[in-house]
Amino acid sequence: MQTKVELLAPAGNLEKLKIALGYGADAVYGGVSSFSLRIRSGKEFDMESFKDGIDYAHSLGKKVYVTINSFPFNSQIKLYERHIAQMSELAPDALIVASPGIVKMAHTIAPNIPIHLSTQANVMNSLDAQVYYDMGVKRIIAAREISLKDCEAIKTAIPELEIEVFVHGSMCFAYSGRCLISALQMGRVPNRGSCANDCRFPYEIFAHNPETNTTFRLDEEEGVGTYIMNAKDMNMASHIDEIIKSGVIDSLKIEGRTKSPYYAGVVTKAYRHAIDDYYANDFVAQRYQDELNTTQNRGFTDAYLISRPFERNDTQSHDFTIQYGSHQVAALVNLDGKTWKCKDKTSIGDKLEIVLPVGATVEEIDNEYGTITLENGSYWLTIKKIISTGGREFDSIHSGDERDIVLPTTLPSYAILRRGIDEALLNKGLEEIGGCPS
Repeated sequence: MQTKVELLAPAGNLEKLKIALGYGADAVYGGVSSFSLRIRSGKEFDMESFKDGIDYAHSLGKKVYVTINSFPFNSQIKLYERHIAQMSELAPDALIVASPGIVKMAHTIAPNIPIHLSTQANVMNSLDAQVYYDMGVKRIIAAREISLKDCEAIKTAIPELEIEVFVHGSMCFAYSGRCLISALQMGRVPNRGSCANDCRFPYEIFAHNPETNTTFRLDEEEGVGTYIMNAKDMNMASHIDEIIKSGVIDSLKIEGRTKSPYYAGVVTKAYRHAIDDYYANDFVAQRYQDELNTTQNRGFTDAYLISRPFERNDTQSHDFTIQYGSHQVAALVNLDGKTWKCKDKTSIGDKLEIVLPVGATVEEIDNEYGTITLENGSYWLTIKKIISTGGREFDSIHSGDERDIVLPTTLPSYAILRRGIDEALLNKGLEEIGGCPS
């Protein structure tokens, strides 16, 4: 009998690691350096904080996988050896690597740590999977273009090999991230972790005649837009039942180490509920989509796992790079549970929805600082007083203010306070809600 499928979430820093675990992840993935394909998120961890994250996860009985999935130059080989040795001392639960040479290196330097093969290796079939399995790889993170039928074929050929698939997050314009546009335009190499996201920009197209040295701008078709390489975000929540039912997928992965704490919490919780509801015979797709729609996104597509790439015609967002979700974060409760930090303008009298980590509860209260009520299955906080731990009072507090604001009662660590997007934009004085301001 297949064990319960794993939910794997991104950990861009120590705070987001704890949020992802609190909101239902079984495991998280992250890294500390440029050897990861997310340099920006890697810099938010140092060796000490990453060790703290691993120890914290292990204290909860959960796992941490280390990303070492960039492709090395010859001059970096010794650096990779040193880095893998340092990582092995932290006792992570797996190393995620992409290069065949690094697979061999990791197996030699850290033989007791499982090796997971990055999606960058583009495994699409059982032949390639067998090669890596013979090299000692325990799990493949399949190419994002793979189909569920191909996953079934790999599992049939190599039953002991674990298969992990992406189910949510940003999609790359290029084949499994093998892109050179950023390197060409910005000098930033995607396959070494410094992608500039050039595919997200609007473009103008010109026709040039070298004989007459004339250039004509080609007008865009009305209503189509010029974000010609901007892929929609993957969203497989409505297909989680089909994926699990196949019996061949061991781990469901969420993309997004550089995204917000709100994304880390809400997206992880939505997929946690989808997985648990499937096993409880209570799977309702719209339930999870409603929560995922609260996050900023580029439009959603269910990508290629269920349907072949050539069957898709809805995978690109031509008219915008990103859009608001249905909700906006107002504040994030601190680790102590007694204070919060402002993420969006918040004033006395505001009524905010409380989003809780998985399994957490709140008591209804009413005091001088605020009121907490339970309405239609959700908890709401009405703010009566905004006062910092330093004793300063405010009528309103704005995003970017780092002061810790006192809560009316203790809430679970990293609970989220949010409001509807219309109210949030009214606070900002914005009328248009179709896309994010530039």
